[in-house]
Amino acid sequence: MILVILTETALFTIFVVAYLFYIGKSVSGPYPHEVLELPILGTVLLLSSSVTITLAVRALSRDRKAAFGMWWLFTIALGAYFLAGTGREWGRLIHEGLTITTNLFGTTFYSLVGLHASHVVVGLLALTLVLVFTLRGAVKSNHVERIEVLALYWHFVDAVWVVVFTVVYIIGR
Repeated sequence: MILVILTETALFTIFVVAYLFYIGKSVSGPYPHEVLELPILGTVLLLSSSVTITLAVRALSRDRKAAFGMWWLFTIALGAYFLAGTGREWGRLIHEGLTITTNLFGTTFYSLVGLHASHVVVGLLALTLVLVFTLRGAVKSNHVERIEVLALYWHFVDAVWVVVFTVVYIIGR
């Protein structure tokens, strides 16, 4: 998982650098300051999911399977809400005329935010699979190391969002 995260970090770095390089170089609008709104609630909920997944792992390590399942489900819900918020934002932006082909901002915005969203989707699928196994009684406390590996991936997704949020919604506006 460490190698996957290092590889993904390199990929995200390329996308972030491209976004930063092209800030302000669009010759036509809409421009970031005209259409972007700060996704504060989604950000708070996604970052809170790092807390809930940590609580889930801790519960499993203490053989508290019901608590593990509850915290794991909360993590999925928080991630799903974040992803739905990204979808709502994209729908609004497309309605306002910003698509991936509109200008450099649109291209780099959808590429970077979309790359992150795809990682959230992969994480949610993996988390949901673990939840299904949990509900079937197949997850045991001796699986905690495997669960920690998935939690590490989820923490990575959250950490990447901090970078994407800062670059796109703070610096890029």
